[in-house]
Order: sequence, then C-alpha cells, then structure tokens
Amino acid sequence: MTWRATVLTLFPEVFPGPLGASLAGRGLRDGLWRLDALDIRSFGIGRHRSVDDTPFGGGAGMVLRPDVVDAACGAALAEAPGRPLVALTPRGEPLTQSTVRDLAAEAGVVLLCGRYEGVDQRVVEARGMREISVGDYVLSGGETAAMVLLDACVRLLPGVMGAAESAEEESFAADGLLEYPHYTRPAEWNGLRVPEVLLSGHHADVARWRRAEAERVTRERRPDLWARFRAAPPVASAEGRAPPLAARHGAA
Repeated sequence: MTWRATVLTLFPEVFPGPLGASLAGRGLRDGLWRLDALDIRSFGIGRHRSVDDTPFGGGAGMVLRPDVVDAACGAALAEAPGRPLVALTPRGEPLTQSTVRDLAAEAGVVLLCGRYEGVDQRVVEARGMREISVGDYVLSGGETAAMVLLDACVRLLPGVMGAAESAEEESFAADGLLEYPHYTRPAEWNGLRVPEVLLSGHHADVARWRRAEAERVTRERRPDLWARFRAAPPVASAEGRAPPLAARHGAA
C-alpha cells in the first residue's frame, strides 16, 4: 500500500516544493508515496469562500473556522480513511525521530497547516488531532512545517533511501545520540588531516571512535539528549554485547 499524505492548506501551490526533489521526489515519481494538497478555501463559507473569523474574547488576527476545517478533514479522510490527523502548531508536542518513525509506519497522514492566529480548538479536539511542533519558533504558516515532517517520514519509507543502514546510524537513531562527524577525500585539506583511526582499516577501532565521538558531540551540544541517554538501559550491539559506555558509569 502506498503511503499517502494529504496536506490541508490555503496555499496548495507551494507543494510539493522541495519534496519534489532528491530522494523524496524520486520516491514520489516512483509511486513509493503520494502527496495531495487540498485547498481549505474550497470548503469556505459563502460567495467569498470565507475560511476565518475574528477570535471570541477579542485580540488581533483571525482564526480558522471549525466548520470549514472539519469539512476539509472529512474530505481528506473520505478518500483514504484511517490515517492520523496532525495539526502543525507551535503549541504542539515537539517533533522527534520517534514520532517520525510512528507516522511513517502508518498508512499515511493528514496534515493541517494553520494560518493567521491558528485554528479553532474545537475542531482539533473533536477530530482527535495530534498537535505537533517542529521547533520553538513561530512560522507564517504550517506549510513549511508540513514539509519538514513529510521529508523526515518519507525518507524512512521502504525503497526511498538507498541504504537502510544509513538511517540506523543517523542522529537520534538507536540510543538517541547525535551522529559522529564525517570525513572524505582528500585526507589532508588546508593543513587539516582526517583522524588517523579512519585511515587505519581497523573496523573495530573505527566503530569505537565513532561511538566515542557520538557521545562527545551529544554531551557537548545537547545536554537534554545526553541526560536521557545516560538514564536509559544499555542497548546491545550487533554482536549481542552491550557497548562499553563509561559515560553511563559516572562520566560527565
């Protein structure tokens, strides 16, 4: 079954955008996933297709009407039922790799792109939408956030990425560590050399170096992820042994 994404938006013309290029674009052309951009305004009220109104309680800006949004959701789900509904909003739960994996395992997803001051909360609750944020900042609308979420999901779909092991070694995979640094030719550039261990040909040494670097980078750049990593039980390696993690035994 093809993974199917429907984006509910006031600006359907911006899609597929960058999703039409590179791996995601190739997967789209090869039928590995499908993208539909549904214009919310086509469900608007009256001759002018009104989609918003002033907020109760006063305040600046406009709010997307619940009846309009509900009609758009119903149309999307009528074509492909059973998919989760996601409202993209800065007040939602943070988008994580774990969430991405869960959504990629579904039959697809319906994404609601907010605009103006947001969406009437009643339709969000009535439809059981999952509210997700791509970061602690405010965008002009949910379209860019939708592209971020879709790109993260699509690259996990079977056949989209060339090598499955690439996804397994990336940041936030496995133990939730950030990824180790990468190097390629030339071995020396502008007086800077590639770490000697990567030129040694000793796979076990390379693996240990990469693990140590992943831990170091995570510890220095993301204390939140590092604390979570230290609190988690050890993950067994491919050989069935827990990796030697001095960090879990008191290292700062």
